[in-house]
Amino acid sequence: MWRNERYESVPLDVKGIDEDNSKGTRDSLHPQTLRKTRQSEERPKDSNLWPYFQDGLRRIDYVLTYHVQKPHSARKQKSRSCCLSRGRNRTSSPARDDPELAAQEQRLDYHEDDMRLRRDEFEENLREMGLEIEKEEGTKIPGVGFVKIHAPWEVLCREAEFMKLKMPTIKKYEVSHGSGITEKVNMFMQKVTAPLQPKVVDSRTENEKHLSYAFSREKRHLFDLSDRNSFFNSKTRSSIVYEILKRTKCTRAKYVMGISSLLGSGVYTDAYPLHDGDIDGELAETNDRKILYEEWASYSIFYKYQPIGLIRKYFGEKVGLYFAWLGVYTQMLIPAAVVGVIVFLYGCATVDDNIPSNEICDERNNITMCPMCDRACSYWKLVTACGTARASHLFDNAATVFFAIFMALWATMFMEHWKRRQMRLNYVWDMTGFEDTESHPRAEYEFHVMKKSLKKEQSPKAGNVKLTCTDRMPAYMTIIVMMIFLIFVTLVIVFGVVLYRVSIMTALHMSSTPTFRTNIRATVKTTGAVINLIIIIIMDEVYGAIARWLTIMEVPKTDKSFEERLIFKTFILKFANAFTPIVYLAFFRGRLIGRPGKYIYVLGSYRMEECAHAGCLMELCIQLCITMLGKQLIQNNLFEIGVPKLKKLLRRRKIDKKHQEELNKTLHRHEKDHFLGPFVGLNPEYMEMIIQFGMVTLFVASFPLAPLFALLNNIIEIRLDAKKFVTELRRPIAVRAKDIGIWYTLLRGLSKVAVIVNAFVISFTSDFIPRLVYQYMYSPDGTLHGFVNHTLSYFNVSHFQPGTEPLQPLHLGYRVDVCRYKDYRDPPWSDTPYEFSREFWAILAARFAFVIVFQNVVMLMSDFVDWLIPDIPKDISVQIHKERNLIVELFMKEERGKKHRNTIGDPSPQPLRSRPSSQA
Repeated sequence: MWRNERYESVPLDVKGIDEDNSKGTRDSLHPQTLRKTRQSEERPKDSNLWPYFQDGLRRIDYVLTYHVQKPHSARKQKSRSCCLSRGRNRTSSPARDDPELAAQEQRLDYHEDDMRLRRDEFEENLREMGLEIEKEEGTKIPGVGFVKIHAPWEVLCREAEFMKLKMPTIKKYEVSHGSGITEKVNMFMQKVTAPLQPKVVDSRTENEKHLSYAFSREKRHLFDLSDRNSFFNSKTRSSIVYEILKRTKCTRAKYVMGISSLLGSGVYTDAYPLHDGDIDGELAETNDRKILYEEWASYSIFYKYQPIGLIRKYFGEKVGLYFAWLGVYTQMLIPAAVVGVIVFLYGCATVDDNIPSNEICDERNNITMCPMCDRACSYWKLVTACGTARASHLFDNAATVFFAIFMALWATMFMEHWKRRQMRLNYVWDMTGFEDTESHPRAEYEFHVMKKSLKKEQSPKAGNVKLTCTDRMPAYMTIIVMMIFLIFVTLVIVFGVVLYRVSIMTALHMSSTPTFRTNIRATVKTTGAVINLIIIIIMDEVYGAIARWLTIMEVPKTDKSFEERLIFKTFILKFANAFTPIVYLAFFRGRLIGRPGKYIYVLGSYRMEECAHAGCLMELCIQLCITMLGKQLIQNNLFEIGVPKLKKLLRRRKIDKKHQEELNKTLHRHEKDHFLGPFVGLNPEYMEMIIQFGMVTLFVASFPLAPLFALLNNIIEIRLDAKKFVTELRRPIAVRAKDIGIWYTLLRGLSKVAVIVNAFVISFTSDFIPRLVYQYMYSPDGTLHGFVNHTLSYFNVSHFQPGTEPLQPLHLGYRVDVCRYKDYRDPPWSDTPYEFSREFWAILAARFAFVIVFQNVVMLMSDFVDWLIPDIPKDISVQIHKERNLIVELFMKEERGKKHRNTIGDPSPQPLRSRPSSQA
């Protein structure tokens, strides 16, 4: 939107402005407005503690920073200009001594002058829009200049009307909390949860609410404007100024530049709104930031609810919705964690009564197993897998199916609960009628449109020229090829870890050290999982950077489109990175190995790895456990704490350490916020929670303790994020939003996929189906006695391929003629040796039947729960309808008042009848 198309500039006198850009000077703007402001009853604020101009009356709504030349560079430039003005043929010119250095300095000076002129033009355009500006250059922080921006009352009103901001009117109405029974239940819950509520004014449910309506200058009498300084809070003021910054253009360059382009080209280095005040210190007065620090960003109050209303008031609706969603998710993890612990304890309580594991641990069975690798490995006793079999029962028992069904219904309940919570917040925050009509194109999009228009020799108007699908086709092809290539890279990495496990197992078996030969399986599993974790953490950062590069190449038109496309690409790459090793362990390991005497080899001599006798479920559990704990402790918490502090330390190193403590006491608010980290958006926070949600739901049948680990992490994560937002980061720009956007779609998709994945995990990864088939089809007494022997096939050791038999065939102390291996195949003495037996096909049919039944039953139950729970709470629906009626009544009353005043003021109706006579 161009500046002069739909906006009228506020009539302010800008011709007499003193624009002194020398070191340590400030602009004094709008003397008339300043005099009016000083005549107000408000007491001036201390600019060292509060975000105000030097007069202590005008609030700083936004800050732009830029690079300032060092003093000695400025002196060199001044001396050179003096020499050139006195005479061009002077022999003492510095250029004669070192022409290359002089040319370089001249280019740098030209670049600095060009950026200064662009800043001057942009700031002048801001003044034409009615904003007031105060500048500082190099007063306390060397090399940094500050442009402090203040929006006067007239500008705030004008922009609020255009942005259709809903503001509270004078009219109040009583809020009903449902029917009699519902109201009593709510009152009881409020009393019970009172100790868990933060000590914040907005934390209690109010019985009265202001009727809100889109602000209009013509209807000012509807709003309470008795205190103009608090009518638009700091969050609203900064968002209004940001809208003006996005709309204001600089035309000095070859193409039109907005604030994004000016930041990208280095004309300005940073742009940010300010925090309200300090959070600690003797002189720190009470403000919203300090309240958030005490009642939200503290680990000692981890058990309390979050002050969501105050979070939204300070950071905006988008940040408030994220923390509200994170709170609902964490709250819903409590029942899931409790049930998961009960399932785990059930496995612990029944491990001694588990017949299959007891048969494996019984030394009297004397079952000899085939070697696990060629040549180096020898025959081994099944009893040595006793520990693995007992541990597998902790996660693979009768309660596993129940827990998988429970978690599928839990995911549906979570989604429905969030929709209702989101709708309630929309009502409380006056966002029910909000529609996101973003129309500001991104700077990169405008630049590409300008290049296209110049090629066509047209006038550079974005309305006539736009980027089409044909223009983006090279980028689309690059994106498709790169995404396929990166997923292929992920598969190659997983295959590399598989080769590592195969190689290290063979090496440990060949080792002559007894220490290495003990617990070979545990060593290989653990080290393989740790290597996977390290690779996941590293590739996460790489994939995030590549996804951003691909999205920039795509040139989306708006910020919302850019964000959604970036989220989609990042999610695909990071999801594949995190879950490919887990998918391999769950569905592919131990299934593509062949059989003794006819194994499948890769890369010539590498034999594919097998699962333990109790199945791959235990190894899947280990991989999930290490990945969850590692990502949460290292990637999420350690990085979130360490990296911001390290960046903050590097920024402060630019200041002399001797003066650092003194500066901290004298720095102004905008200078203190300069040392804070920039806000990079909520996408990393959401992404880490979405991956965690996938860990909790997708493979929960193999790891029932996943919800407990997620709950413990999120309790810390909420306070960690709160501390980061309040103390470590600059204040983000307040963005209006009524939902969490594309993240809800991803959550919904994951909850649906989780049903299918858990059905396959129970059916194919665990031994649940083989146990049922044996118990009801092949067991002589209807129990699991003999199940272990039923799952083992026979192999004649004389049928080994040459060069694959064990080097030490007498390792067990006796000669082995027949060994056993886990599979359903006919024995070597049958008519069809080593072919799949009838039991194999019966169990395979039962597996697929279970998947179909489980999937349809659970999805039907989930859809029923979804249908049963309404998306909008009944009391909120009633209140929204009541608000609409009250607004209609308010305007009808206003119209009647206007007619009454017109009738009293001018009782004669003759002038209204003059129109028909003129037409005649």
